[in-house]
Amino acid sequence: MGAMGTDTAIETADVALMDDDLRKIPTFVRLSQGTRNILAQNIMLALGIKGVFLVLTMIGLGTMWMAVFADVGASLLVVANGLRLLKKT
Repeated sequence: MGAMGTDTAIETADVALMDDDLRKIPTFVRLSQGTRNILAQNIMLALGIKGVFLVLTMIGLGTMWMAVFADVGASLLVVANGLRLLKKT
């Protein structure tokens, strides 16, 4: 098939092994499971913080500045939580 066939196969594959060492597959599976778990944590954390500030605003205790700082803080927490994946490699 040549080089063009190889490029097409890599682009259409769900997973492409770029190394001949098949012993790395369990590491890939663990890393992908960790990624899925951290992604779910990050979504729940961000939505939870947004929900808290929505409730605070509706009862008159939340301000725009509090919401802005909470949003920036949530963004930093989500990034820091995602960086935990670097330890797993």
